[in-house]
Amino acid sequence: MSLAYVGMGSNLDGPQRQVTQAFSELDAIPRTRLVKRSSLYRSEPIGHADQPEFVNAVAAIDTSLAPEGLLGELQAIEARHGRRRGLPNAPRTLDLDLLLYEDRVVASPRLTLPHPRMHERAFVLRPLLELAPGISIPGRGPAAELLAACAAQRVAKCDG
Repeated sequence: MSLAYVGMGSNLDGPQRQVTQAFSELDAIPRTRLVKRSSLYRSEPIGHADQPEFVNAVAAIDTSLAPEGLLGELQAIEARHGRRRGLPNAPRTLDLDLLLYEDRVVASPRLTLPHPRMHERAFVLRPLLELAPGISIPGRGPAAELLAACAAQRVAKCDG
């Protein structure tokens, strides 16, 4: 089994429900098990600012799927949630990003690991650090230092 981290986000159609349901769906992926889940966090949209706040989280999973196979499963979950791919950073029902897969570095037309923008997004780093306080991003450094560089981005734990 390999340890992977999945970033999760939603700002349409009941975002907290979308993300919470996705935790269960990750656990149902064949040859995959949900190990830990972060708290839910609210964050401001990046890019297209005229849209609702996002609810974000990170899941730690053990999987025997290859990274590309896991990505396919994540995209199938997104599709079941009505995800439509349009403009980058547009509103979405559910976004699942494969952030890390062990310490692998992958650059293919379909998949980039670590996720190419995770090091500059507080809404990814804060829940990731909740699950793995000492984690380091391959090629980027300690996640705690990267989060400090994102201090201007507002991310707050959801109530409850």
